[in-house]
Amino acid sequence: MRLTKRGEYALRTMIRLGVAERNGEGVISVSSLAEQEHLPFKFLEAILFELRTAGYVESLRGKHGGARLARPMKSIKMGEIVRLIDGKLAPIGCASETEYEKCTCPDEEHCGLRMLMIDVRNAIANILDRYTLEHVVEVTLRKQEQCGTAKKKVAKKVVGARHADPADGFLAVLLDTPV
Repeated sequence: MRLTKRGEYALRTMIRLGVAERNGEGVISVSSLAEQEHLPFKFLEAILFELRTAGYVESLRGKHGGARLARPMKSIKMGEIVRLIDGKLAPIGCASETEYEKCTCPDEEHCGLRMLMIDVRNAIANILDRYTLEHVVEVTLRKQEQCGTAKKKVAKKVVGARHADPADGFLAVLLDTPV
């Protein structure tokens, strides 16, 4: 599975709307949302249309219009959004539950690659379907809070430091324990 830009932007949009709800900001204008998340305005409009059509987001018209979540955050699983925007989670069609495609392998039933990719699909689905938007918003706000206090300490970035440090992972922040 590869998350497309469209999928990434949809998830970022949902998270930003969730943070806004949690912070009591209410409705966010599309232009403000595009600016805050550094997203192309027209692309964001198309994504919001898709999220609105699926019932995840509602829009309000007028001078103080914009977008907000249409459902409680705890009822929105991250996997739902990924599937809505990007389709199947499986890396190959013959391992997909939702968009199965016949394998080109001569013995699909005994194909080791297919079995491996089914496990990959299951691992991805288990993670994305375990966490709700509420979990991700909570982790986002917690990490922002941690970084806010870390900025006061003025930590210098080490040359050659890892960009995807395990200590920055979702579970590490959720459980607030170093990995």
